[in-house]
Amino acid sequence: MMLVLPILLPLFFMVVLIFTRRWLAFQQIFSLLATIILTFFSALLLIDVQQNGIATMQVGSWIAPYGITLVADLLSAIMLVTVAFIGVIIMIYSPGFIDKGRQSAGYYPLAFGLLMGVNGAFITGDIFNLYVWYEVMLTSSFVLIALGGSAEQLRGSIKYVTINFVASIFFVAAIGILYGLTGTLNMADLAFKLRTIDHIPYINSALMLFFIAFSIKSALFPFFFWLPASYHTPPIPITALFAGTLTKVGIYTMFRFYSLFIVENLVFWKTFILVIAGLTMTIGVLMAASQYDIRKILSFHIISQVGYMVMGLGIFTVSGIAGAIYFTIHNMLSKTNTFLAGGLVYQRSGSYDLKHLGGLYKASPLLALLFFIPAMSLAGIPLLPGFFGKFFLIKGGFEAGDYAITGIAILVGLFTLFSMVKIWNEAYWKKEPENIKQGKVSRRAIAATSLLAFAVILLGLFAGPVSQITLEAANQVVFPEMYINAVLGK
Repeated sequence: MMLVLPILLPLFFMVVLIFTRRWLAFQQIFSLLATIILTFFSALLLIDVQQNGIATMQVGSWIAPYGITLVADLLSAIMLVTVAFIGVIIMIYSPGFIDKGRQSAGYYPLAFGLLMGVNGAFITGDIFNLYVWYEVMLTSSFVLIALGGSAEQLRGSIKYVTINFVASIFFVAAIGILYGLTGTLNMADLAFKLRTIDHIPYINSALMLFFIAFSIKSALFPFFFWLPASYHTPPIPITALFAGTLTKVGIYTMFRFYSLFIVENLVFWKTFILVIAGLTMTIGVLMAASQYDIRKILSFHIISQVGYMVMGLGIFTVSGIAGAIYFTIHNMLSKTNTFLAGGLVYQRSGSYDLKHLGGLYKASPLLALLFFIPAMSLAGIPLLPGFFGKFFLIKGGFEAGDYAITGIAILVGLFTLFSMVKIWNEAYWKKEPENIKQGKVSRRAIAATSLLAFAVILLGLFAGPVSQITLEAANQVVFPEMYINAVLGK
């Protein structure tokens, strides 16, 4: 029963919030309590999976592969806990930034609709149901981007939904081809067939269509252009929620598909994915360096950091995957944290444009510290989790003999540091402009950003124990027989 709670709880919370959306004070308190409850049960599921192995559930008692299968291995459970915790932070932060009009229009139920879609994607064991959960995410996120109806938001939402609609077409086409070739969409059953049948014609064509769909969702090269064109348009809590969750679902799905279904042409897939990872890292970080809007800089860095995760996938050793999982956790927390810190800058100074900012370190050392911690983590400064994430990935790359992508990762890390220092120098260190706004910063927003910064620090301090869990998760990914046997009972 615990396995279905990450889906049922957000659904229940969303229904309650829909019927109470005019009671704003209740919505704020209930949403926070709801995300805390979701985090608690997600953590219980993680503990259960770590102690007892991969958890499975056949909905309606239909035997796999004939019914709907839910599966949670360590990778799924880790992602569930991280997303739920980000939800807690966003719910603390939101009242200071989301106006009453947006709250009354359904901000809170839409946020839980998004969480439900994300969680469903993490634990589904069926490819068609994965598509359904992707569409739940797309619907919720599209409305969240457009919520408020400003011209900038509508432009961003049109770009967002158009490219994601194209991704959905690729996704559905791939599902149809795959079912026609194999007669199944159950992930474990399909993986079993691919390992027991000598050759299935055109299987790599279907997998390439899936890869294109997931590349669009994850903002990989060359399909990343929609992200910086849309992520900077909604209020900062929505952008931060997207940054911490949406692209990571695409990355998670790539990990799952690569582990289970890539059994032919391994050299081609490895080379192809590493090339895509290198181009994504490089172009993302170079584009970030040319921007002066804090939100756009951080949005381009989402693209760059996704490249590191895909690098770990391309390496596809236990140490490489473990490094990628640790890096993903760090990035979900640190990237969300930098967006929230950027929101504090906007409240204090009335702008995201670095050319119109300055003097924030002198005006508020606390605001400066709340940006410095996640920014330096993203840059990979030692003792912060970004350093350990990059270290694990680079170590895995050297061990696997993938020196080219490892060298690119090191160089991209230096450019990431450049962008973070650029924001620091322009917004916090240089002299305060004479006409700068002296705004009041929300205490709840400061509390949320501080709590997340503390979590980032803890992730670095406890890198050893966390990396052990990611190693266990990586073993389950690299050796998918455990996943297959858990679902099919073989």
